[in-house]
Amino acid sequence: MSNIISLLNEERLQFAIYLGIAVTVTVFVAILTFRIPQTFVKFFGNLHPILAIIIVSLLGLILFLFLIARGWFAIYTTGNTRGPLIAAALAVPFAIAIILVDLKVVFPEDTNVLLPDALLFYPAMGFIVDIVFHVLPLAILLLILTSPPLNISFEKAVLPCILLIAILEPIYQTVLGFSSPQPLWTTIFVAANIFLINLTQLLLFRRYDFVSMYSFRLVYYLLWHIIWGYARLKLIF
Repeated sequence: MSNIISLLNEERLQFAIYLGIAVTVTVFVAILTFRIPQTFVKFFGNLHPILAIIIVSLLGLILFLFLIARGWFAIYTTGNTRGPLIAAALAVPFAIAIILVDLKVVFPEDTNVLLPDALLFYPAMGFIVDIVFHVLPLAILLLILTSPPLNISFEKAVLPCILLIAILEPIYQTVLGFSSPQPLWTTIFVAANIFLINLTQLLLFRRYDFVSMYSFRLVYYLLWHIIWGYARLKLIF
């Protein structure tokens, strides 16, 4: 316990930033749950959304205590403005690519959550995705690979872990993401696009910090789900 308290004190800026993000998205989930109780049923089932986001937030805190203690990853690197800016720039071509595909094949009308709820929904879901699909599997795989009997060094283990973990969300999205059948080439493209998004995010996480990784997803969601999500209803439907 004393080691945890010492780490929290030494890295209080990082954990304060994490707490700020976690509290913000919890408030977003609470507002959406109050407004539209069914908003998160697809993702959490019968688990109450507020309880779910609290569990995810606490899980993320525990994972970061482990990752930061090992010196492997950071929530925020002091003075890092470059990471979020690079993340924002990298998100743009991915958003443009999926918008062009949408113009070609036209995804279902219910692809995106509508405004104004989208402004709360997507930051919350982005946080959940980054904890569940990135931070959690990274911590588990790295712990297994760097511990006995394998004892693989972090430097040798991290890139294979990143490549493997980048596959998780594409599988989830292509299996559960479409509400209507899509052409095979569309499914392949979407899976590849999501894989590259996850790979880019994880590399940003490795190179910079969680804030940079999360910034990428926020900008991507802003362009694809929020701005284009509104525009497509006027232009296509």
